[in-house]
Parts: sequence; structure tokens; C-alpha cells
Amino acid sequence: MTVPDSPERVHFDPAEMGAGAFYRVLNSVVVPRPIAWVCTRSAAGVHNLAPYSFYTVACVDPPIVQFTSVGRKDSLTNVEETGEFTVSLAPVELFEQVNAGGTDFPPDLSEAELTGVRLEPSERVAALRVADSPVSLECRLHSTLRLGDSTVVLGEVVHVAAHARVVRDGRPRIEELRPLARLGGNEWTTVGELKEIRRIPYSTWEQDPSIGRALRGE
Repeated sequence: MTVPDSPERVHFDPAEMGAGAFYRVLNSVVVPRPIAWVCTRSAAGVHNLAPYSFYTVACVDPPIVQFTSVGRKDSLTNVEETGEFTVSLAPVELFEQVNAGGTDFPPDLSEAELTGVRLEPSERVAALRVADSPVSLECRLHSTLRLGDSTVVLGEVVHVAAHARVVRDGRPRIEELRPLARLGGNEWTTVGELKEIRRIPYSTWEQDPSIGRALRGE
């Protein structure tokens, strides 16, 4: 459907803008972004804990998640050295601690100790997980991919540990997880209003023309 009278737009061209300016535009458009609260252990035994908002599922079988380090961060160095990390969900109750974890502390300092975040042993990896996070993924490094000034870290999930209170009907429930998410600039958000809808099989669409007519406003 072509719309000849669409609203006026402002255009952003990465070739004409500086990287920092265009990065701010992207951050404001790709929203909301879940937070990977990544815990790693350095070769010297220091536990690093840092939030990453470039984070998603990369593969189902095998189960692989990915986060992106913009520039070389301590998490990236530690993952390359040890081959392990955990990703803990960042709950709203620990909002200030999650934010403080993004401070550029020296690599020989533990963000968890400095910000008062409790860590606990994992089941399958040496990297610790956040004790008060409702769910944590334990990962072994699958591979890394260098893209310009950033490195994508892919980890195979070898174990998931969830608080018993958040699990119902065989899966963690969003109303119990209460995750934080990043927006543009210094803006964050929570889940807010929940919407639930089933996907429409083509066979149903084909049998009931009123579905398409309603969506088209006919």
C-alpha cells in the first residue's frame, strides 16, 4: 500500500554524521533493549560485572546468546581469557546498581563489591552470577566477531538458574522478572503494559477473510 501523503520526516545519514552523533540516533530508535548483566572472571581471579544493552538471542539449537562490547571492555578481555561468562537479568529493584556497573572502574576492581551486588557460585561455569537476579544464564564462549569498533560475543547457554518464585507453567514469567531495559540517551524503562496475542496461521487467515478486512480498515 503506497501512501502519497505520509508525514514529514527528518533524515539522518551516517555518512554525513559523526559516529557519536549517529550512535545516539540508533540508540533512540532500537528500543527497548534488554540488559545483559554480564559477570566474568579475569585470569587473576577478579570478578567483573557490567551491563550491556546490545544483547539478544542468536540461535535456538544450540542455545546461543550474544552481547556486543563497544570498544574493548574488561568483560571482553575476561571472556577471551577464560572462555566463560554469565548473563543475569537486570531487575528493576537493582536499577541503581545496574547503572553504576557501567562506570569505567579499573580492571583490578570488582564492580559487584563496589556497588553492593551479591554474587553466588554458578552451577556449570566458574564465573559467578548475581544472587538477587531472578534468572541467570551460564555460558561458555562460542565465538567472537569483530565489527568495526565493536566485538560481538556469542556464548552457548549451558545452564539456566531461576528463582523458584518466578517460574510458572514451565517458564519464567515476565510479571515476576520485572526486567529493566535501555532507551535512548540516559533513559531506561520497565515492561509497563503487557499485551498478549496469538499468531494467525495462514489457514485461518484464508478461511476467514474478515481478519484481513479488519486489519485493512475496510
